[in-house]
Amino acid sequence: MWLSKDHQRFFMTGKEHPLPLFIESIGENNNQEPIERAAGYPCYHWLQTVDGEGAFSFEGRTYPLPKGSGILLAPNVPHKYSGRGEGWSTIYITFSGPQAAAILSSLDLHESAYYQWKVSSALQTYGKRVLDSIGSDFDLTGLDASGDIYRFLLLLKKHGTTGNTLSLSHAMDRLAPLLSFMEEKISDPGVGLMEMAEVLSVSPRYLNMMFKQSFGITAYSYFILKRIRKSKEIMTSEPHLTVKETAGRVGFRDASHFVATFRRIEGITPEHFRTLY
Repeated sequence: MWLSKDHQRFFMTGKEHPLPLFIESIGENNNQEPIERAAGYPCYHWLQTVDGEGAFSFEGRTYPLPKGSGILLAPNVPHKYSGRGEGWSTIYITFSGPQAAAILSSLDLHESAYYQWKVSSALQTYGKRVLDSIGSDFDLTGLDASGDIYRFLLLLKKHGTTGNTLSLSHAMDRLAPLLSFMEEKISDPGVGLMEMAEVLSVSPRYLNMMFKQSFGITAYSYFILKRIRKSKEIMTSEPHLTVKETAGRVGFRDASHFVATFRRIEGITPEHFRTLY
């Protein structure tokens, strides 16, 4: 740990003992000084505002950094930042790991981007909680810190927004009426994309955009997955039902279509699935 009146920092697991994802350092600076790194930083670098406001420049653009905002940078991206006025307080996390890039990609998080979120969300205070936890119970193995950075990236995925995109939490609030509608209509084979779009009073195209941003698939594909999950619940709780009866319960017009869809998604037939349970 490095500690001063205004600045505390912990250095964690190094590259000589790599976990799939690990924190290299985490710190809080209550009087953030100007920083300029012409060659960038060797690890992924996260910086967010606790109080006050700063300005962060990279890739030819400068972003304001008030509360509820932060910057994620890929390794070795040149950048600089400084406060606007007095009293700019920040929290930063640097992290790396052999799976860091793959995890960011799987979460559809931009490696170098400006993020915003609601100040009331858990993302605003999470870094401080991790810092306090590390300070009270030092993690020699780095395992807890590895879990902490993964949890942080999940919160960034859930609450963070870039550009004009909705955060996942906001999108889920918008989609809640439709998700309830899907539960109610899961046995209705007549429900299609148009009917789903009408629930939210949006166009089918916009509805698919919302689902792809939130789940990575179209609205109808999501509905099919819900039907398959429901069929698995039915087959395990009511094993006396035939495949045809199960198909009807989850909105398939015929058993052959249900069997083909189940096999495509699950890799086995419904009959095989039932023998496993």
